[in-house]
Amino acid sequence: MRFIFPLLLLVLVLKTCAFAQDRNQTDEEKRKQFLKAREEMKTLPFTPSPEATPRPKPKPVRPAATPTPEATPAPKPAATPKPPEPEATPKPKPKPEPETTPKPKPRPKPEPTATSKPEPTATPKPHLTPTPIPAPHTPVTAPVVIEKQSFEEQHSYQPAPAPGWFEHWKFLTKSIRYEIDHAPVLAHRWRYIVVHNSGTRQGNAKAFDYYHLHVRKMPNGLAYHFVIGNGTSTGDGEIEIGNRWKRQINGGHVHSDYLNNIALGICLVGDFNRDTPSKNQLEACDELIRYLRQRVGKINGQQAIVKPHREINPPRWPTDCPGAHFPYNWIHSRYFQPGT
Repeated sequence: MRFIFPLLLLVLVLKTCAFAQDRNQTDEEKRKQFLKAREEMKTLPFTPSPEATPRPKPKPVRPAATPTPEATPAPKPAATPKPPEPEATPKPKPKPEPETTPKPKPRPKPEPTATSKPEPTATPKPHLTPTPIPAPHTPVTAPVVIEKQSFEEQHSYQPAPAPGWFEHWKFLTKSIRYEIDHAPVLAHRWRYIVVHNSGTRQGNAKAFDYYHLHVRKMPNGLAYHFVIGNGTSTGDGEIEIGNRWKRQINGGHVHSDYLNNIALGICLVGDFNRDTPSKNQLEACDELIRYLRQRVGKINGQQAIVKPHREINPPRWPTDCPGAHFPYNWIHSRYFQPGT
């Protein structure tokens, strides 16, 4: 009895070892089978991928790999992504259709809003319409039009004066008279001729035009119709014709839009608070004034009124132009008109 029991134990131990070996062998065999099946599955996806167009061929290949289905369920979904390719093509087709359908959907949205509160929302729209802001702008432009109507009536053009047989012009050259004569002057337009000084000891029409255009920001440039040099930048007594006379537009030399529309401006280069105008400047100014009075014609039988700047500027904006040393008696004696 002593030896039987240990023998039984020995037999059991041997059997368990043999069973374990067999089990290990079976596990190894299964593993080998799994690896073989996995290799076979690896080769399968390579063959169908180039043969994407012949769809029926991969079907018989799949049953060939069926003998090892136990380990193949995982790779099977890898072969299934093929069907989504045809699915991707129909997808864009239905997509535009629903895109068009949601567009009408916002249309019913105003319907619920119109039930109760849309009515107050619709009321602010008339508040936007009564924005006739141009109404205040129109009165601003209206006075300008009214001022222009005072001289831009439907009149004929003023003809140039006939050349005098015995007239001799020292400073009014033939070219200057030609430009003065060929400007389209309306009859009864120009009522005043205003004399200024530049306030500078040198300069000419080009320099003053640049200053008025770029510094004073005057869109039409040179504020005067004529400039008479003092011998610094141009000749002493030399007459320059500004663009405002050639275009027959209003001046910018008087602090009044109405006066600028009916008054010609003549600027003598110089600061006559420190100096006096030269003899040639005064003679050139005299010739120019006499010729312009003939060119613009008479209004109610009266020639254009000649004034120094300080005597015509509105009292609200006093000025000493054309300066303290300018010979005002010269203007008053030569161009005096009763009632002016």
